[in-house]
Amino acid sequence: MTKGSILVAIVDDDRRLLESLRELLESAGYSVRLFSSALALLASPDLPAVDCLVADVEMPVMDGFELQKRLSDLRPDLPVILMTGRRELIDRHRGIFRKPFEGQALLTAISRSLQPPPEEESR
Repeated sequence: MTKGSILVAIVDDDRRLLESLRELLESAGYSVRLFSSALALLASPDLPAVDCLVADVEMPVMDGFELQKRLSDLRPDLPVILMTGRRELIDRHRGIFRKPFEGQALLTAISRSLQPPPEEESR
């Protein structure tokens, strides 16, 4: 799979952050789809093609944790990267990016999330 064929969905209710992340990911060679809510992603015809999801934790109607839970039923192998500006959530949940974060750290996390688990590599 080449980077250009990898589709990353970004879900956040902050339009400026969505556009910034689009620029970052497209400059790294990824295809990107932006969604302003979890419900918009779940209703999207693009959902089956998404290879990785980056989502905010705090959003109206459905938060990032609930979105991750719903997607675990629909797409159990879909890598999900969560981000938040709230420190207390980071202290309680490992692996969440704290806003603001370095762009390279997110790119590295996306790249790693797309790698097959070590046991699958040896098959």
